[in-house]
Amino acid sequence: MQRPPSLKLSSLARRSEKPMAGLGVLALAAAGALAGLAPGVGHASSHREAPLIAGDPRADNTDVYAFVSPDKPDTVTLVANWIPFEEPNGGPNFYPFADDARYNIKIDSDGDGKPDTTYTWTFANHYRDDANQFLYNTGVVKSLDDPTLNFRQTYTLTVTGPDGKCKVLLKDAPVAPSNVGKASMPDYGSLRKQAVTELPEGGQSFAGQADDPFFLDLRVFDLLYGGNLKESGHDTLTGYNVNTIALQVPKKALALKGDAERNPVIGVWSTTDRKGAVVTDKGGEGKPGGDKGGEGKAEGDWRQVSRLGNPLVNEVVVPIKYKDAFNALTPDKDHTVTPVVDKVKDPIVPKLVQSIYGIPAPAAPRNDLVEIFLTGVCKACGPVQADLNSQLLNKDVKKDAFVPSEELRLNMGVAPAAAPNRLGVLAGDLAGFPNGRRLADDVVDITLQAAEGAAQTGTLVPALAAGDGVNANDHAFGHHFPYVALPNTAAVNQAVSDNPGGSVEAGFGGLALGGFPIAGAAAMAGGTLLSAAGVMALRRRSARS
Repeated sequence: MQRPPSLKLSSLARRSEKPMAGLGVLALAAAGALAGLAPGVGHASSHREAPLIAGDPRADNTDVYAFVSPDKPDTVTLVANWIPFEEPNGGPNFYPFADDARYNIKIDSDGDGKPDTTYTWTFANHYRDDANQFLYNTGVVKSLDDPTLNFRQTYTLTVTGPDGKCKVLLKDAPVAPSNVGKASMPDYGSLRKQAVTELPEGGQSFAGQADDPFFLDLRVFDLLYGGNLKESGHDTLTGYNVNTIALQVPKKALALKGDAERNPVIGVWSTTDRKGAVVTDKGGEGKPGGDKGGEGKAEGDWRQVSRLGNPLVNEVVVPIKYKDAFNALTPDKDHTVTPVVDKVKDPIVPKLVQSIYGIPAPAAPRNDLVEIFLTGVCKACGPVQADLNSQLLNKDVKKDAFVPSEELRLNMGVAPAAAPNRLGVLAGDLAGFPNGRRLADDVVDITLQAAEGAAQTGTLVPALAAGDGVNANDHAFGHHFPYVALPNTAAVNQAVSDNPGGSVEAGFGGLALGGFPIAGAAAMAGGTLLSAAGVMALRRRSARS
């Protein structure tokens, strides 16, 4: 198994239980705190992050994960989620994937910001009786082809390779249905297993509902946890579901030239495409807005309407004015977006934390953040002198074709950790965020220290050491593909607080995890793109070795 050349894995492993001093981190998310605080903009890790996509939840990417499969280390697992804040009891239609959209997971293996491999899922709806029934199911559902399942979905999975040729991998593959409840689906785990489909050339695919794996306290948007740290320690996403697409494939299917030993680093992001929306006249004079009124329908070319690599990028980095445009942007254009790049050099979040909590903000310019945001981490990339997860580490990359771009970068040469640490690289666990992202990685706490300049001082900021008080998901993750937890069935709003206004507690249901509250910059900057936690410490260790 190939290892990043300059990282001292053995010495880091011995310190895996101790926080590493210095988290060279990107904090692009730190740059856009004001956007995150704007009313009605952000709610979670890229959940409802832009004005237009907030009105199209079935096209809304929420999170992307990429990691070497812990039980099959010769493969990589890619997970992408859509449809934020699915209340479990959202019948009668519940939460199907859109049948008029394309869902994609894209891989850049040569660092040019363009996909070399694209996996695409398209969905089809099937009703047994839509003329005489309104129910999702008409009885107990024991299998995916049970006649009591009135509505079901199937999908086609294709892959487009570096040569531009498209190949069908699966056709009419089953989708796991929304979990209607224990009476309707008493053994939902069995239904999920039936929806895991083997790929013809090795690997597995899954599409269906799951518990939302992201965890954090979103009261950060109430003036950084109430302005006095009183509002934290509640996992705001407890009880909510998402729609998940998961793919497990051999490393060679993703690596440049099919060689994961020579070329272990990939960049990953997901997108949603829709047909261009046009307005046509219905019985009028042939012009939009004619006397008889217009009727909208989807025509024309496919257009990208949602995009997600690292968490919280568009939500809290990109100003409102540019959010919709960012969702349509391709990664190879990222380095040309001056309003965003400028904010990376002089991030806003540390200034907000300083004004509210008195923690000094690191001095600008933050050129290390520019490197980590756009290139991944490598000695040849910029001031952070460590090799971690840039495609420039791939031996067959053409250096003159490499361009800065925002992607969730994964070095497939780093083996899965025997004892994963939620703080990932920050705690010496090089298999975790920001080297890819595992389901249990605490991207909020990892980023917290980075945004506050621990990489520059070489020490953690004591006032922020407890994170946001939410250290794990409300449900345990699985040990085998697709790893995500089964979807929830209990109503999120069943427990109402005693507040005079009758509102629901911040954690929805009042489920506190009991952690000591900390400054909210982390949750706002949580999961920032291309965070390379621990790199400064790695550089120091490399220099001493």
